[in-house]
Amino acid sequence: MTDLAHREEAPAAAPSILRQPMAVWAVAFASVIAFMGIGLVDPILPAIARDLDATPSQTSLLFTSYMAVTGVAMLITGVVSSRIGPRWTLLSGLAVIVVFAALAGASDSIGAIVGFRAGWGLGNALFIATALATVVGAASGGVASAIILYEAALGLGIATGPLLGGVLGGISWRGPFYGVAVLMAVAFVAILALLPPIPKATRTTSVLDPFRALRHRGLLTLGLTALLYNFGFFTLLAYTPFPLGLDAHGLGLVFFGWGLCLAFTSVFVAPRLQRVFGTLPTMYVNLAALSLLLVVMGLGVSSPTTLVVCVVAAGLLLGINNTLITECVMEAAPVERGVASAAYSFVRFIGGAIAPYLATKLAEEVNAQIPFYVGALGVGLAVVVLRLGRGYLRHVDRHEPAPASAAVVTAADAD
Repeated sequence: MTDLAHREEAPAAAPSILRQPMAVWAVAFASVIAFMGIGLVDPILPAIARDLDATPSQTSLLFTSYMAVTGVAMLITGVVSSRIGPRWTLLSGLAVIVVFAALAGASDSIGAIVGFRAGWGLGNALFIATALATVVGAASGGVASAIILYEAALGLGIATGPLLGGVLGGISWRGPFYGVAVLMAVAFVAILALLPPIPKATRTTSVLDPFRALRHRGLLTLGLTALLYNFGFFTLLAYTPFPLGLDAHGLGLVFFGWGLCLAFTSVFVAPRLQRVFGTLPTMYVNLAALSLLLVVMGLGVSSPTTLVVCVVAAGLLLGINNTLITECVMEAAPVERGVASAAYSFVRFIGGAIAPYLATKLAEEVNAQIPFYVGALGVGLAVVVLRLGRGYLRHVDRHEPAPASAAVVTAADAD
């Protein structure tokens, strides 16, 4: 009887992160395919440069146009979603990606591919901002579980993107573009069939709402941190394939390993470190380690082995940072999550747009080492910005609501 009473009084077990509504799995599946597009072109960058007689910096504009349009378009995602609903916004984004990915594959000049990648970025923005808000709103187990699922989808997509890009790119550099178009069409069908209608927002969103959200210093701090951190992220992603000197298959395998590490730490390591050390302390150390790793890559730029080891190791650090900073964004300001995601993404993608071109141009004009040193500097400055703005994020680990005021806190509060 005592044992029975004890069992009756024991708290119910926490729900499994894998027990989610069908809507969540539908969006997660589409997210995997959407995030393939980020790393899919990595293995074919040298091939595109060779076959279309383009310089590495011209080829890097595939990332720049994609990220720049994605960032700017983030400002209208809430406007669109609040008027046509999340489901149709997701479907519209996927349809746009299908069209522009196919057009990029059919192009015969680097300028045309860069332009079509910009259109691809528009579809990417409509999908990504809405997908994150949809997963967070529909997932069981709270915001943390939703973020882990979303980051798992991101990691899996980023991991499999280069692998698929390497396989298809080994046939032709056009293959990965057509592959994305087909996969996005499959994702479109999955969302159409599995995601039920989602009620529209109770109020329509203004294009100015993301800018208003950035008045909350915590959200602005995270955006600026990510902007600077992306100088390291996209230097690694867009520039490293050139000094590595591998073929499409080799690059695909290297960045597949990178993506697997990213997915593993984002799901299994980041939550544990967060519980033990706290969100911000973990991010300080993690970003500092990434900065040092980029310095090592600069010193060892002539050694393919050093670069391969560092790329894969960077995946471990990037996975931790992605999960923690995304969770912070969802809790940083007392605004709708879709608006917070749009505001944060607008700021961070500025770094993602500048870094690829800057890195490859510096390599052409100065030397092969300097891009990694500039990336390391950007990540180091991200630590400084995050540290200076810590007072506006102190509520995250305390599990308190985001403060309604954007007023400056005192030094005592910051500590």
